[in-house]
Amino acid sequence: MSPLSRSPVLVAVIGAGGVGACFLEQLAYVAKQPEFNYLHLCYLAIIDKAFYTKDYSPIDIDNALTVLEKDGFELPSLQQIIDHLGAAPHKVVVVDNTSSQAIAEAYPQFLSKGISIITPNKKAFSGTYQLWQDISSAAKTGEAYVYHESTVGAGLPVISTLTDLILAGDEITRIEGVFSGTMSYLFNSFSPVDTSHKSGKWSSEVKKAKELGYTEPDPRDDLNGLDVARKLTILSRVAGLPIESATSFPIKSLIPRELESVSTAGDFLEQLPRFDDEMEDLKIEAQKADKVLRFVGTIDVATKKLNVGLEQVPKSSPIAQLTGSDNIISLYTKRYGSRPLIVQGAGAGGPVTAMGVIGDLFKVLARVK
Repeated sequence: MSPLSRSPVLVAVIGAGGVGACFLEQLAYVAKQPEFNYLHLCYLAIIDKAFYTKDYSPIDIDNALTVLEKDGFELPSLQQIIDHLGAAPHKVVVVDNTSSQAIAEAYPQFLSKGISIITPNKKAFSGTYQLWQDISSAAKTGEAYVYHESTVGAGLPVISTLTDLILAGDEITRIEGVFSGTMSYLFNSFSPVDTSHKSGKWSSEVKKAKELGYTEPDPRDDLNGLDVARKLTILSRVAGLPIESATSFPIKSLIPRELESVSTAGDFLEQLPRFDDEMEDLKIEAQKADKVLRFVGTIDVATKKLNVGLEQVPKSSPIAQLTGSDNIISLYTKRYGSRPLIVQGAGAGGPVTAMGVIGDLFKVLARVK
């Protein structure tokens, strides 16, 4: 079927800030290409309002946010959204650019109605194992598709590469790497390979990372290691391990126990210098062994053990050689032996994350009839 005669595919975008805004910009470009002129934006929503028409008329993508701001109305319930999109005359792809738990838990309902899903939202795929199974079952029942490449490495092809290895019959033995752009930046600065590079105190590096926008508004949301644990959970499940949840294995948080219950991010940063000596001692200990500190996530597929925490790594290792806020994921397999397949690059940021979501859209379009 030629692009000109292909039936429309409707795109429903939930979440238009940050990654969502970048996605709309990239979608506008894609939809202008002749081979994708059948893509129509039919629904757009942010946290407190939505815009769509009862007859699924296309929304001008270039001006969608302006239209939403000017003519948007009260946000419908999730069930109303599912019913509306489920009754569409053409195939529908939902783009969930939020981090909403409620929307994630509704994925099986969307999928069972034949609505495909692409998303950077980790909640559905790192939540309970039952939800993971329900999503898979619903996709089969509804003959719909779900892709979530950006849940692990933003625009990096981590999940797709791992999936291709498995489909080709390779045996995954181990996955390890630096999965957090925040942690990458912090330790590349605090514990550099080049010791002539003057690093600041641990608390100063954390404050600087926050000021530069590398951390969450509350840095504890990065330092607790849970974001890395969610990514490991997702990759483990893709590799076939029935991991129950992102909290069912060891996570070595970098938040001092005394500061876990501090009420605000400001109070946390104010008190963090009390613990600079502890981090400095860990760095010096690593230097004496000709190593550096890195926050590493590891999956041992054979033993089904996962681990997240601070490790000493040799200066010559790819993990130690990272720069800036890059991520690196090493996939060890039977065929690759002791030399892993390595995926490395920017693992955070709106434009690259949105590009990963667009890549998933292409995958769905290649499969829908």
